[in-house]
Amino acid sequence: MEELEDRNNDQKAMAVEDEAPVRSGRRPIFERKWTSVDKRTAAAVLGMHLLCLLAPFHFTWPAFWLAVVLYVITGMFGLTLSYHRHLTHKSFKLPKWLEYTFAYFGVHAYQGDPIDWVSTHRYHHQFADTERDPHTPTQGFWFGHVTWIFDSYGLTKKVSPKHVENFEERNPKGKPFRNIFVGYLKYGRPNNVEDLQKQAFYRFLRRTYILHHVGLAVVLYAVGGLPFLVWGLGVRIVSFQHLTFAVNSLGHMWGNQQWNTGDQSRNNWVLALLVFGEGWHNNHHAFEYSARHGLEWWQLDVTWWMILVLEAMGLATDVKLPSQHHMQKLAMQPKCE
Repeated sequence: MEELEDRNNDQKAMAVEDEAPVRSGRRPIFERKWTSVDKRTAAAVLGMHLLCLLAPFHFTWPAFWLAVVLYVITGMFGLTLSYHRHLTHKSFKLPKWLEYTFAYFGVHAYQGDPIDWVSTHRYHHQFADTERDPHTPTQGFWFGHVTWIFDSYGLTKKVSPKHVENFEERNPKGKPFRNIFVGYLKYGRPNNVEDLQKQAFYRFLRRTYILHHVGLAVVLYAVGGLPFLVWGLGVRIVSFQHLTFAVNSLGHMWGNQQWNTGDQSRNNWVLALLVFGEGWHNNHHAFEYSARHGLEWWQLDVTWWMILVLEAMGLATDVKLPSQHHMQKLAMQPKCE
């Protein structure tokens, strides 16, 4: 248990060679170095939002309920349970066949392959609400919410400034990066997702990421035409993206703090309701290794309930929770009058 309680401090001790201060500030989006990856990401996000404009004209109840079912499968099982609590924080263990199944569901949440997503989120905890945080709202609400995903150069410069300097020295003409973040994962040190990169399944998902979305789009259109495509893909993806992005932005701006985490993370019951318990964000930053985010009986945490079901079935093992000692150590002290 002591090892678990010290994990936050251990993560912040990573990347000692990259601890030079990084001044990024608020940079207008068009003044950034746009990589080809940023441009493709922006085009994909814009395309999904444009697809949503067709939703009122292609509404059917079967399409609506399809979107709800896929929202739960890709959102709760894929993102919150697999990508976040299992792969990123190792809050519990699953048999490999189930781990890979849930991770594949996460691919269809359209927020990146497991290697990218987990790496970014681990850096978020390592540098939470500092200038090296990949998506802190301290650099502006919209940056923390969404525009950070169009800034692969700036993101990599935050988490590994020395890698960017070395890259620029090798490319004095300023040739645009194809994907500097991938370059960092390949050449930078330390590599915070080596546990995933050494597994062929996750490397396969990374190489073939876009093909899975194209395949699902074809299947949805073939089965239900435009209503299934618009609602099962566009509306479902955009709604869940903005709600999970809101955990990054509003979850560090709006709500209360129960624990002394040293950052701006907040507990927000609205986000917890909409994103399967992820809104208890201050709880999570205090005890990031915990499989349970809603620590009070009244704090709704649907993902935790599903983990309990998996544990009862013998599928989830080594389920981690914060100790009373750790909770007492981080509890906010009442302010003196």
